[in-house]
Amino acid sequence: MSVDINPYVEQLKGELKETAYKASDALARIGSEEVVDEMIMLLEHPYSESRILAARTLGLMEHNERALEAIMNAVKNKENKAISGDILMCLEEYDISALYVDMFKLYLFGSFKVSTVAKGFLDFKEFDITARVIKKAEKHWSHYCSNVKQDEVFELKKVEVESMLNDLKAFLD
Repeated sequence: MSVDINPYVEQLKGELKETAYKASDALARIGSEEVVDEMIMLLEHPYSESRILAARTLGLMEHNERALEAIMNAVKNKENKAISGDILMCLEEYDISALYVDMFKLYLFGSFKVSTVAKGFLDFKEFDITARVIKKAEKHWSHYCSNVKQDEVFELKKVEVESMLNDLKAFLD
């Protein structure tokens, strides 16, 4: 017996009602492929609150791997600049082990919230680290160094990033 998800999905579209979070929870519990498809489409909804709830719903689901690319695209979408940190937070339960470089880049170049969330992932998630991953991270770090003001904030970040990169190199050796 399949559940009609349309009434729940409709509650996540446009001006949100008080029941929107309950609808999001219900959709996450249903967790079907149809729910994943609907939430991926909702990541492009005109209302930012709808996009945030779509990401939240996907983050709460058990079988959500197929949505990872769509969520990363939503985080990088300039239209989502004000909410990209909220969208990124839904990746807490995802396997992002192959996304070290993406998280590193978001840490360097993201807004305050995006940078903070990405740094938390870099610090506490497990990643697949190879020499190529380190080389790409170093390339982004070099680009960052060439394009930001060299002030005391930069110096603090420099200490942190160089420590991270040295730890990764030591891990491979």
